[in-house]
Amino acid sequence: MTDTKNTFLRDVTTLRAQARKHLEKGAVPDDYGLDVKRSIELLQTVVATELVCVLRYTMHSITVVGITSESVGNEFREFAQEEQKHMMSVAERIDQLGGIPDFDPKGLASRSATEYGEGGNLVEMVRQNLVAERLVIGHYRDLIRYFGDKDPTTRRMLERILEEEEDHATDMHDLLVAHEGKGILAPA
Repeated sequence: MTDTKNTFLRDVTTLRAQARKHLEKGAVPDDYGLDVKRSIELLQTVVATELVCVLRYTMHSITVVGITSESVGNEFREFAQEEQKHMMSVAERIDQLGGIPDFDPKGLASRSATEYGEGGNLVEMVRQNLVAERLVIGHYRDLIRYFGDKDPTTRRMLERILEEEEDHATDMHDLLVAHEGKGILAPA
């Protein structure tokens, strides 16, 4: 009779030997399953994307005007802080994978999945942010599929970020409805 209780586990002696090899790889195990360099490159796009979102939300929080500008500005400011937390989480993951997060402003716009935006009136700002949130939602879903079971740590991190980005998109849509009286998104 086979001991099914432990068939999925690797031999502890083997695990210990593997852990002692290749210490220069840090947290990246021998069986990582993906091209580490490619994983870091993809995560660099997330760092750039989140940084552009921080800058856009910050600019909008300062320049928004109108009767509800204080409350909307506060929401933009809160989102900027959340986007910065996302950026830091991804930058730390890049470090864990042996890379160096790219915060260089040169080329930031070309590395980002989103655009900075142009400001404008409150409704235009909300639209820019809703478009950006919808864009990152699609981008992060693609990345989650890429990392899948081969890098569950990165996948789970991106899933947590995706959840917050979906909340941001919902809030932007709600603001748009509140200020225009109708949404731009068709019901599901």
